[in-house]
Amino acid sequence: MASVRTVLHFLAFVHFGFGCFYDWMFVNVPVQVHPMGSAYGGKLKFLTFWDALLQTLLFAVCTLNDIKGTNEIEPNVKPTIRKFKDKLLACLGFPLSMFVGLTFWAIYAVDRELVFPRALDAFFPTWLNHVMHTNIMIFVLIEMATSYCRYPSRKFGLTVVTIFMACYLVWLHVIHAKTGLWVYPILDVLNLPLRIVFFASLLGLTIGLYIVGENLNAVLWAKEIKKIKVDKKKKH
Repeated sequence: MASVRTVLHFLAFVHFGFGCFYDWMFVNVPVQVHPMGSAYGGKLKFLTFWDALLQTLLFAVCTLNDIKGTNEIEPNVKPTIRKFKDKLLACLGFPLSMFVGLTFWAIYAVDRELVFPRALDAFFPTWLNHVMHTNIMIFVLIEMATSYCRYPSRKFGLTVVTIFMACYLVWLHVIHAKTGLWVYPILDVLNLPLRIVFFASLLGLTIGLYIVGENLNAVLWAKEIKKIKVDKKKKH
């Protein structure tokens, strides 16, 4: 199991790392096709790319933890790499991957032109679209099911993910101020009050997904945690 988990972590690291590399180097959308194709901010204007970089980092850390750290549920001494891995997965890895995947495909199903116009199909390959918007959810769910994550306090976790989302929201407005364009077409059809409601709803969704991850982790590992608690009581 340990060796399989390490191979899976390494493959996920390569998978997302290659996706980011390919997107950065070879996906170039002419501004005539899409106004945000070559606008201020480059690839980093998209939350999808931020999340793909985050998933690359997460699975690199998971691989290092397999080699130098530990995947025990309650180790006597928890290595720094394991502490970092748990916080990265809990605070950002799970909620952001689910947020990006769910919001993208939900809006895509309603009207793809609002999030991924058909004109982009000629420049953004289907396999890369799934790397960025589908596989991010699949791999993080597999990680939750195969490796226990010690969640931080809810206050800490929600603070981290809220700050992250607030930073991206500020970045969206910086790009808009510099270019006069919104990164996502859906923002063009919303007036100011609706944009405020939209952003507030998305923040609420992110917070909800953090809590979902926390509870999912507790459910998936309930038996193991219960056994450890029982064993501790017996020792005392």
